[in-house]
Amino acid sequence: MKLREIIAALERTAPLRLQEEWDNSGLQVGFPQAEISNVLVCLDVTEAVVEEAAAKGCQLVVSHHPLLYRPLRQVSDATYQQRCVVKALAAGISIYSAHTSLDNAPGGVNHKMAALIGLQNLSWLAPLASGEGGSGLVGELPVPVEDRAFLERVRRTFRVVSLRHSALDGRQIRRVALCGGSGGSFLSEAIRAGVDCYLTGELHYHDYFDTGGVLLAELGHYQSEQFTQDLLKDLLVAAFPTLRVVKTELDTNPICYD
Repeated sequence: MKLREIIAALERTAPLRLQEEWDNSGLQVGFPQAEISNVLVCLDVTEAVVEEAAAKGCQLVVSHHPLLYRPLRQVSDATYQQRCVVKALAAGISIYSAHTSLDNAPGGVNHKMAALIGLQNLSWLAPLASGEGGSGLVGELPVPVEDRAFLERVRRTFRVVSLRHSALDGRQIRRVALCGGSGGSFLSEAIRAGVDCYLTGELHYHDYFDTGGVLLAELGHYQSEQFTQDLLKDLLVAAFPTLRVVKTELDTNPICYD
């Protein structure tokens, strides 16, 4: 099918109007009339991912994080973004990114996270003014869980090697707020929501000095959003049953743990 058809299907779930004003979700590289039969989905676009797509015969890479946030001043080999663009164009590969358009969408990234830890009775942590979506979610566990046991469940679910968190005091965790990626800016909303725990990918050091009585836990940016690849694959397969969609076999997390 045409790339424009695939874009239309993605944007029915993650319309560009839902993205944050600083973001650059949407078509990054390629032409809407391009013919697509094989797609690779990933969290991040790297040179190795573009090479993997070419090796697997994929004409399209669909990522969560945009390759391009700012305009390129040249297309050469000075940055990895430029090298990715050059390699993609040379191989006839298009690139599309669904970032905060998917974060803020109903059924998007944060709903995937909430489903993984079993949250119910969901509501937006920070609703958009349009009322169509929002940033983060607030939900409840079916049964309260002691804080240490809850964090261990989260650590296993998201395959976290080193889970950063605030002090444990044996509290029962029932009401939880979460936000994939960098969710430190929504900590005040989580406190106002009266949650027992706030899960996100990244927080700032000084957030831990004023938690408002909320247990804080950092999964890691990559770890919090890794299952977005499954979400993107499921969306594409549901819309186009004959389309071959594969997930990257590469771990693109740039942060290492010893």
